[in-house]
Amino acid sequence: MFSITVRDHLMIAHSFRGEVFGPAQRLHGATFLVDATFRRAELDDDNIVVDIGLATRELGEVVAEMNYRNLDDEPVFADTNTSTEFLAKVVADRLAERVEKGALGEGARGLAGITVTLHESHIAWASYERAL
Repeated sequence: MFSITVRDHLMIAHSFRGEVFGPAQRLHGATFLVDATFRRAELDDDNIVVDIGLATRELGEVVAEMNYRNLDDEPVFADTNTSTEFLAKVVADRLAERVEKGALGEGARGLAGITVTLHESHIAWASYERAL
């Protein structure tokens, strides 16, 4: 399996509901490094997994939709604990939609999957992996 990874960052504010979250139930900020890994079994006709420039652009646009926002105020996230794991899935699903629409080029239609990893810190991160 071949893969490429592109990186961006995301700065948000949010709070959680539930005793399991302890002090994170209060409004707090988070800054994530966001890695998006695109996979395929065989390289395309240009011997690439996907155009890195397009992948970088599309990841940046997906991240920009949430960047510098209080997610508690975003209707799409109403009544949702926007955990790191949950946000990794949101980013992966939004990238998959862009692949399906052709935003990453026709060659991207041969991708097998996407994995998105959000790094909370140098010691903790979460990922979501999905097939395409």
